[in-house]
Order: sequence, then C-alpha cells, then structure tokens
Amino acid sequence: MELKGIFVPLVTPFAADGSVALDALEKLAGSVLDDGAAGLVALGTTGEPAALSADERRAVTEVCAALCAERGVPLLVGAGGPGTAAAAEELAALAGRVPGVAGALVTVPSFVRPGEAGTLAHFRALAEASSVPLVVYHIPYRTGQALSGAALLELAALPNVVGVKYATGGVDQAAVELLAAAPAGFSVLGGDDAVLAPLLALGADGGILASAHLATARFVELAEAWRAGDVARARALGHRLTGLAVAAFAAPNPAVVKGVLHAQGRIPTPDVRLPLLPAGAAEVARALELLSGLDH
Repeated sequence: MELKGIFVPLVTPFAADGSVALDALEKLAGSVLDDGAAGLVALGTTGEPAALSADERRAVTEVCAALCAERGVPLLVGAGGPGTAAAAEELAALAGRVPGVAGALVTVPSFVRPGEAGTLAHFRALAEASSVPLVVYHIPYRTGQALSGAALLELAALPNVVGVKYATGGVDQAAVELLAAAPAGFSVLGGDDAVLAPLLALGADGGILASAHLATARFVELAEAWRAGDVARARALGHRLTGLAVAAFAAPNPAVVKGVLHAQGRIPTPDVRLPLLPAGAAEVARALELLSGLDH
C-alpha cells in the first residue's frame, strides 16, 4: 500500500445534547473527499478518541469505513497505545473489527520514553501481530520520545510498516535523513500543518492535516504543485496555507477547526470534550479571515 496525497484526520462532531453527530460526520467526510482528499483518518488525535466511549469509537469507524469503501479510498484508524501487549492485541483484531481498513496510525509509545531500541522493539512486535499495515505516528513533543534518522530508517525497513506521520515541530536533520533514504513503498506524510510545504519540497508524499478540513482543495493543490515541480505556485500557496495552519492551532487542536466548521454550518456545534475547551471567538474569526483570503 502506497499512501500519497492529503489525508484528513476527521474531527468528531457533537450534537447539542453532547452525543456524537454521526450524520454530520458522514457529510463532513464526504465533503473533504469531494474536495480531493486522498483518504481519511478515523480516531486520530483530532477526533478526540480518548474522550469517546467504546461504542462511540465503534460508530465513528463504521461511518468512515462505509464511506471509504463506497468511494474507493483508504481509511487509516488510530490504534495502539504505550503498552506493547495491549496494542498488539488491538491491532491483531483491527481488520475484523473495521472491515476494509487500509492501515493503523500508531503513535510512538507516549510518556514511558522507552528509548530508540525499545521503540524499535515495540513496533517490531506490533508489525508482526497486526492484521493491517502500520503508519508510525512520530510526534515527540507529545510522546517525549525523539528518534534519530537512523532509527526512523530502521522503522521504515520493518515488514508491515508502510509509512510515518512526521510531526517533530519542524524540518530537522532526522527528516532530511529519512527523506533521503526511505525505502521504496514507504510513505513520509507531514503531520505538522505549518511545515507541510518544506517537507513536500524535500520529497514527502503528502500529509495528515487537521487544518485540511478547512481548505482541503488548496492543500491538495499544494501537494500536487510540489509533485509537478511547479515551485513558484507551490511556494506562494504554501506560505498562505502556513498562515491558516498556524491560526488553526491557536488553541489546542481541534478547537479552532471545530469552531470554523461550526461557523460554516458544516457541523452542528463547535463543542469539544473535556479536558479540551472550545476556541475563543477571536481565534475562530482569525482562521475564518485567513480562509476567506485564500480565494483572493
């Protein structure tokens, strides 16, 4: 499986009574696919999975799986956790639980900081146990575990590991080393929205981006421009989308994204679940201003 293009890690819309608004989720997912998204991510961190019940997580994945099957696009599902045995058990059952799932987005073990050798052993065990291919989610400012370029290339060489969501907060030496030597069939997907453009310029295959909810077609255009070598168009658009991405993360994700989607009438409320709080009016207004400016 090759993963290329822009994937949208869907928010979980909530109705006024606090329940998951599955109809709104389906419409939102359909709209980003209509605008060119290459696929969807269900139960990524943008979807607030830790705040959902088991039944709600099941319902969200069912909606996304049915739509992706209908559209013929890949679905990634957030799965796993810091404990290897429990994560392996979940991944072994994932294909049966979510028919048609293309892969699992699995975070580097958080909080425990097992070191590079421990992280590699963790993913080696998960790759062997998993019923679906794995995309490693490398986000050290949340997990506390940094990885060198050499360690990332070792992960890329593991059977059943097909990609990485790369979110280190910048374009660092490890990213350059990984992009220079990643094996064929291994996808590097940007995970920090504000630095997607330089990663694409260095050869990344696409991105998994919360802010792509808001300007899906423009992020798709950006990825296609870099792929086509249209540097002038890609650079100018990348600068504008960086501003939007920064605004979309002015409050803890996905509060601003949800605020904008609600203001656009695309989801019924801007609500998030504790410990998150809704974005402020000024934060939402700034994102809306930048979003409208993309068309001028």
